[in-house]
Amino acid sequence: QVQLVESGGGLAQAGGSLRLSCAASGGIFSLYHMGWFRQAPGKEREFVASISWSGGNTYYADSVKGRFTISRDNAKNTVSLQMNSLKPEDTAVYHCAVRRGALGTMPKNYDYWGQGTQVTVSS
Repeated sequence: QVQLVESGGGLAQAGGSLRLSCAASGGIFSLYHMGWFRQAPGKEREFVASISWSGGNTYYADSVKGRFTISRDNAKNTVSLQMNSLKPEDTAVYHCAVRRGALGTMPKNYDYWGQGTQVTVSS
């Protein structure tokens, strides 16, 4: 069983930055692909970014490409999401997730989820 705890959410102004972190425990972190997803009120959960177990491959949703950066530290069992040039439409609850199979973008293919951290961007 893998446990994930997100932190770093909060309130930011449009154009500002936030850095989210996700701490993992209970598994072999360095074997897992990791992803960040977000869910806004009344909307489905959507893919934001993912990173391979080694950190050598990263993928981004078009909506965040060039603004967000995903990274990981396997020595500390953490994955981070640096969010720059924030927009009001980035407002959502952000979740990190573990994928034990092939790297992907579909929420249904991820195996473990954190509770999420709220990000609110004001205009």
